[in-house]
Amino acid sequence: MQVLPNGVHWIPGYLDRAAQEALVADVRQVVESAPLYRPTMPRTAKPFSVRMTNCGELGWVSDKGGYRYQADHPVTGKPWPAMPESLKAIWRELSGYPTDAQACLINYYDEGAKMGLHQDRDETDFDAPVVSVSLGDTCLFRVGETTRSGRTTSFKLKSGDAVILSGRSRLAFHGVDRIYPSTSTLLKRGGRINLTLRRVG
Repeated sequence: MQVLPNGVHWIPGYLDRAAQEALVADVRQVVESAPLYRPTMPRTAKPFSVRMTNCGELGWVSDKGGYRYQADHPVTGKPWPAMPESLKAIWRELSGYPTDAQACLINYYDEGAKMGLHQDRDETDFDAPVVSVSLGDTCLFRVGETTRSGRTTSFKLKSGDAVILSGRSRLAFHGVDRIYPSTSTLLKRGGRINLTLRRVG
């Protein structure tokens, strides 16, 4: 584990190849029941460059109604699929939190996708950390301070890496500046999957 500025915890190579492959299989099952869709920004209705879905009790969504958590898929109207045991195990091992994650946001980045600097602050429980795992192509991840104008640090997240935002880094601004195509053979069609585990409240 590496501790970066502001207490960000980065675990390179947290999952080996076999564990990554098993996790991808679990994610595919989730996507079969809750297809990836492209959300939009609340004010501008501009589509995100990533596609996303969720699993667990609640799922994070964005549309003209704003950013929020809800219990059903915004396109199909069906409840989110249950969270796979593999994801629950990751949360229990890395979070140090006494209760299970309620939501897992699944973001798929193709080679042109990005995610601007943002805070994870749509939850009411900021004592619980945010735990994320990368699968597939390498990305350039940027993390800063609790103000948008704060200093930032950038580093490459590879397939199998994990990041934990907790304590003073829980509300740190963070984002993905770019994807490095063809840097992993894990996903048949390339791209990157990011799995973000959270407690909502």
